[in-house]
Amino acid sequence: MSLTEKWLKPSTLADLRRVDAGWLALRQAQEPPKTVVQKSASRLTDISFDVAIAGGTLGILLGAALAKQGLRVALIERGMLRGRAQEWNISRSDLDIFVELELLTPAELERAMATHCSRSAIRFPGAKPIWVEGVLDIGIDPIYLLAVLKEKFLQCGGQLFENTAFMGATIHPNGVQAGALTCRLFVDAMGHLSPITQQARNGQKPEGICLVVGSCAQGFAANDESDLIASLTPVVNYCQYLWETFPARDGRTTYLFTYVDTSLERPSLEALFEDYLRVLPDYQGTALEALQIERSLFGLFPAYQSGGIGSRFDRVLAVGDSSGSQSPLSFGGFGAMVRHLKRLTFGICESLQWDCLESPDLDQLQPYQPNLAATWLFQKTMCVEVNQKIGPDQVNRLLSSVFVQMESLGSEVLRPFLQDVVQFQALTKTLLSLAIAEPGLVAGIVAQVGPWALLDWSRHYLSLGLYSGLYRLFEHQHSFFANLPAPWCYRLKRSLDAWEYGSGSDLGKIGR
Repeated sequence: MSLTEKWLKPSTLADLRRVDAGWLALRQAQEPPKTVVQKSASRLTDISFDVAIAGGTLGILLGAALAKQGLRVALIERGMLRGRAQEWNISRSDLDIFVELELLTPAELERAMATHCSRSAIRFPGAKPIWVEGVLDIGIDPIYLLAVLKEKFLQCGGQLFENTAFMGATIHPNGVQAGALTCRLFVDAMGHLSPITQQARNGQKPEGICLVVGSCAQGFAANDESDLIASLTPVVNYCQYLWETFPARDGRTTYLFTYVDTSLERPSLEALFEDYLRVLPDYQGTALEALQIERSLFGLFPAYQSGGIGSRFDRVLAVGDSSGSQSPLSFGGFGAMVRHLKRLTFGICESLQWDCLESPDLDQLQPYQPNLAATWLFQKTMCVEVNQKIGPDQVNRLLSSVFVQMESLGSEVLRPFLQDVVQFQALTKTLLSLAIAEPGLVAGIVAQVGPWALLDWSRHYLSLGLYSGLYRLFEHQHSFFANLPAPWCYRLKRSLDAWEYGSGSDLGKIGR
């Protein structure tokens, strides 16, 4: 009997193998995706909602914010709308948006914070730990948060349709019909595996995958510190294993993750879980027999070199993981939704106000973001191709050297990157510093990723610089935009949003 079979409950093991079957199907040849979005030339005679959102777990964040702005909002959830037991980790500075948008009172926000982390470490073999504070330092209680947002959503007139699966949508010239619901704008918040996203991508395989397994367990020594990224081992079987750990209300959460492509030779999640359980005692200094596993965690998170999909349909907008707008380095989800909540809330309100609901208009709500596109190269340096010849310690050496250089350049360089925000000035300083300190290592990385990947990355890097300059130039021009005709005002505001978020200038400006 394997460690995984021994330590996982039979129901959990069955779920793991079900997800593994999906991971295998993704690596194999796929059938064309189902057509779930269609078009009709007829006009709807009655439109009940301004916005309908499919995918309630994270869609409730946007749904509550839009209902608070006075829009008629419907929320469709496949099951019951409730949060999971596992906390969502996020930086404290990102949470003020809930108070700014009047979704939570300060007291409610405080109540939603289940755990606090005193400080966080970055660890690599042979190097001293790097300690930071204020990054992913809060664990949010999803059960409480979603219960409060659900109540406020309903109080603002929102209508919730639980146990209602999305089956398809028809786009009409003046609205969208999804089942019995009709709306002016349909929002897809169903995540990476959204059938709308799969249709929009037309069966395209992701170029990168983050595989993650983990658990929340009791039995560890008391510890209110976390690891943001830790490595214990060299590259094994063409995988570089990386670890995270966070304090939790009912124990401690530990994750093992690795970046891979969709080659058939890649490990299953069950094999990854086996390695997780094998190495966990060395990582945390606690024998498996001393632990009581409260819940097990596993999943896979796709990333596309082309980034987000934009808007492929009139009157249909993908948000969150459905849009592919998260960084290839991050798991997206709650943090990505929170970061863009204000931008999406007011952008959607203005798109409805000025009837900017065609595909080119909605594209501007999920624009190209060069700071996210630039991170693709970083994932590629941590993804070792099957049969690729590189030194077993190359990834560890690179990551350790990058973080050492960032620390030496100061918190204004290190902290944004740890919060998954790439900024032009900080990135430039880091690259120059690394090239001077470790020229041989840089040459090895160039050989690993290849010249074409570097050339493609260069255009994102230059765009990052351009977006930074454009945002600084037009940052204070909101009053000028307001005097323009509605369509132009909408487009220029969305351009300013794109320059702000695409340059990482949004960091630290929540609540301004």
